[in-house]
Amino acid sequence: MERVAKFFELEKHGTNVKTEVLAGCVTFLSMAYILAINPSILSGSGMNAASVFTATAVSAAFATLIMAFYANYPVALAAGMGLNAYFVYSVCVPMAQAGVNDPWQIALTAVLCEGLIFIVLTLCKFREALINDVPANLKYGISAGIGLFIAIVGLKSAGIVVSDTSTIVALGNFGTPQVALALAGIIICAVMYHYNVPGYILWSILITWGLGMVAQAAGWYVVDAAAGTSSLFPDFSNGISIAAPHFMAFNFDYVGGHIIEFAVIVFAFLFVDLFDTAGTLIAVAGKADLLDEDGNLPKAKQALMADALGTVAGACLGTSTVTSYVESSAGVAAGGRTGLTAFTTAILFIVALVLSPIFLAIPSFATTPALVFVGLLMVSNVRNMDFEEDIAGAMGGYLALIMMPFTYSIANGIMFGMLAFVIIRIFQGQANKVHWVMWVAAAIFVLRIFSLVA
Repeated sequence: MERVAKFFELEKHGTNVKTEVLAGCVTFLSMAYILAINPSILSGSGMNAASVFTATAVSAAFATLIMAFYANYPVALAAGMGLNAYFVYSVCVPMAQAGVNDPWQIALTAVLCEGLIFIVLTLCKFREALINDVPANLKYGISAGIGLFIAIVGLKSAGIVVSDTSTIVALGNFGTPQVALALAGIIICAVMYHYNVPGYILWSILITWGLGMVAQAAGWYVVDAAAGTSSLFPDFSNGISIAAPHFMAFNFDYVGGHIIEFAVIVFAFLFVDLFDTAGTLIAVAGKADLLDEDGNLPKAKQALMADALGTVAGACLGTSTVTSYVESSAGVAAGGRTGLTAFTTAILFIVALVLSPIFLAIPSFATTPALVFVGLLMVSNVRNMDFEEDIAGAMGGYLALIMMPFTYSIANGIMFGMLAFVIIRIFQGQANKVHWVMWVAAAIFVLRIFSLVA
């Protein structure tokens, strides 16, 4: 244990092995849903769901281990939500409708190219500069915005809020066990926080899940595949097996004849992952007190390299873009401060390969309390924003904060925030105070806007 503590510098970060391992468990349970959701989504492209499950778990473990040992940060990585939907519905489905065979192989090729480009950008320190040279108000606004974003993700997954054509969002059906149990879990989490219960976030997940199993046994929670409700009890009736991933399933022949179309696909993956990762690292590092006195992230290059290498590995194994997970903030809230937290999460992803029935049985409504409460903790960063002296940074941070949940996209929030900052600085006659990396980011966002209206 002493060697572990020394390697991960636990004493320096004011933590211990028990806390770090517990935090890693919290992080894993908060993001374990990807093991169920990613195969379900990517199977819509024609990929084998079992193979995608294996690829998702292995690529997540690989990338998170790099984060643990190379960057020593409590940040976990896995196939990104949103990016997997783009993979299927914006790339594969249109190609399949156009008569292209196995379009998922082309999408995987695009993900591979994205990862290789990210390696180059990371070595050139462009991505590192993007994180470290973002103005403080923007960083705080991004962190608070991500807090609101993950809160609404949690509320939506439990059915507490639902889509509505007239009011955009509305309250869900409070008569369902999912809503009732998720709300109970939020209260449980808050009460345990008040009484300083160690691992309160993990306990809120497990207690909510346990109450769900009681509800199912009592007949309140009804299993209905057509309605999207599955059993909350682990099912080992089919035994344990590990499917082979779609290894190196690329299609470079298509690329040669469709350069422009392929470049657009790669750019879309680049855009979303670039700024999602930047925003996530800023938010998680800020909450873990990992930023230095200047507000910069030490070892940003190492953290970003884990993301880039994870994406390449994911493409080779057969899954969509691997990115840093904002759910890592749940582990940070539970006390995680070093790579030992990430190492624990990575090990659990490997364990998940043989214990998938257990992990897949954890319902999304059981992770809602963790996401909502972590959202509360992250929104507290608003207190650090300067609303008086720096209107450019304040407006940028504010737009980042509100646009993330309102457009359901971290990347969109960062886009509005950065563009507002640069434009206001220009009208203030202070364009010379805008760092070059902000100009580059703004130019990328302008191109993105043109691609949306074209």
